Amino acid sequence: MIGQFHGKVALVTGASSGIGRATAIAFARAGAKVVVASRRITNSEETVHRIHELGGEAIFVKTDVSNAAKVEVLVNKTIDYYDRLDYACNNAGVITSSLLTNMLEEDWNHILDVNLKGTWLCLKYEIGAMLKQGGGAIVNVASVASVVGCTGLTSYCASKGGIIALTRAAAIEYAQSGIRINAVSPGCVETDILAAVPKDKLAQLKAGHPIGRIGKSEEVAEAVLWLCSDAASFVIGHNMIIDGAYTAQ
Repeated sequence: MIGQFHGKVALVTGASSGIGRATAIAFARAGAKVVVASRRITNSEETVHRIHELGGEAIFVKTDVSNAAKVEVLVNKTIDYYDRLDYACNNAGVITSSLLTNMLEEDWNHILDVNLKGTWLCLKYEIGAMLKQGGGAIVNVASVASVVGCTGLTSYCASKGGIIALTRAAAIEYAQSGIRINAVSPGCVETDILAAVPKDKLAQLKAGHPIGRIGKSEEVAEAVLWLCSDAASFVIGHNMIIDGAYTAQ
């Protein structure tokens, strides 16, 4: 599987940390040239630095996925620099916690703008580029919150559920154009967000997973690469749940 990524180009949004960074590094390890996209400059430059340390090739493009003009620039810069776009992982996302009746309209709009609208905008311009070259593969990052309810996360659940519906519809529209579009729905994964979770709460999270632990960003990244690989050539419009059997209970 790894050999097929050599000389190809992968775009990863939200690549400044967590799943996005792990995915960018995984693409680079597999031989792809990587475009690291995020709003966070310092962290993104660290991702690029780590890829360079591995002997890989990567550039950073600052972007805001909720802004159409900036997403268009992101994809155009990718094509200008590398002449093509073979793979994309739309991972950028935000989360806030609030009960539905306490939520402010601007908070709701922000979550939907970044998570759902942002994924749509990325798809719009990524697909446009891939159509010109005859195909590609895209993976959208959703969440188990797309299939189960989570107290205090109504806006997040709605945005991630929307990503699954968007993935399926887009996959059908462009399957015959040689563009495979899928999604991954990670469960609880070790990221910067979890670093602030109290130890007792973290222990509860681990105990809630039949596997007895939470996931690693690298485990999600490997699933993204598989979905982009030729090994998944007949996998289209799928939502791969990666949660240590959490939703199987």
